[in-house]
Amino acid sequence: MKEEFYNYVKNLQEFITSKLEEIDGKAVFKEDLWTRREGGGGKTRIITNGSVFEKGGVNISSINGTLPELIKLQLKVKYSNFYACGLSVVMHPLNPMIPTIHFNIRYFEIYDLNGKITDQWFGGGLDLTPYYIFENDVKFFHQTCKAACDKYDETFYDKYKKKCDDYFWNLHRNEARGVGGLFFDYLKPNSNQSIKEWYSFVKEIGDSFIPAYSPIVNNRKKLKFTDNEKKWQEIRRGRYVEFNLVHDKGTLFGLKTNGRIESVLMSLPPIVRWDYDFVPKTGSKEEELIKVLKNPIKWVN
Repeated sequence: MKEEFYNYVKNLQEFITSKLEEIDGKAVFKEDLWTRREGGGGKTRIITNGSVFEKGGVNISSINGTLPELIKLQLKVKYSNFYACGLSVVMHPLNPMIPTIHFNIRYFEIYDLNGKITDQWFGGGLDLTPYYIFENDVKFFHQTCKAACDKYDETFYDKYKKKCDDYFWNLHRNEARGVGGLFFDYLKPNSNQSIKEWYSFVKEIGDSFIPAYSPIVNNRKKLKFTDNEKKWQEIRRGRYVEFNLVHDKGTLFGLKTNGRIESVLMSLPPIVRWDYDFVPKTGSKEEELIKVLKNPIKWVN
C-alpha cells in the first residue's frame, strides 16, 4: 500500500502544480529535494510572487523512523517504528477576493519489533479560508466535497464536515479558521471498509482538489481590490498562522519528528499583520466574514 500511495501522490503533485501554474500564468514552482537523517525525504515545490499566487506550496514526503513518545501517545499506538507518506498543499493568493486553500492526504503504517504492520490508516481533507464571503463560491466548494464523499457513503460528507469545523477552530479566538470542508483521520480497515477501499476514497478526495478550487480562483482573480482590503487579508492571515502554530497536529508531528523546517512551515503566508484589537466596522463585509466564522454554516443539503 505504501508504494501504491506514494506513486499516487507523486503523480498528483505533478498534476496539481501544472494546473496551478496554468492558472497563475506568470510564476512557476521551484523544486527542492530533501532527505531526512532518520530516514526518508521529500519533494517540496514552492511558487512565489505570481500574478495570482503570492505564495504556495505543493509538497510530498515519505519518511520512516521511530516515533517520539509524545507523538506515540497522541497516535495511541503500541509500537514506535513508523512509516508516513503524504501530500500537502497550501495556496495563499495575492488577491484578497480569492480564498486561501489547504489540502492534505496522508498514510501511516506502524510496525512491531519484527517489522510486521500492526496498524495502518489514512487521513486528510481540504478546507477553504476566504477573506471575503462569496456565498456561491463556498456552496460550490462544499458541493464538490459532498459529491466526492457521496460516491462512497452519503453519511461521509456530514461526518467529515463536522470534523473539519471542529478541528480548524481557533479556540483562543473562538472562531473558525475558515469556512470548512472535509477533515478525516484514522481511516483504518474495519468490517465495512478495507484499506484498499479507504485508499479509493482518499484518491477521490485528492482528485477533487483542482475541480473544487480552480473555478473559484478563475472567477475572482481579475477582481479589483483596495489597500484596505489587502490589509484585512493580512490581518486574517495572522489568524491562519495562529492556528498552524498553536493547534495544528501536522505541524507538531513535523517538528517533533525532526522534519525539514522549511517544508513543515511552508504553509505560512509571506506577509501578515497583527494590528492590536482590530475590530471591523459594523455592517461591513469584513464583519460579515467574522459572523460566518463564529457559527459554522450548513452550506449544502
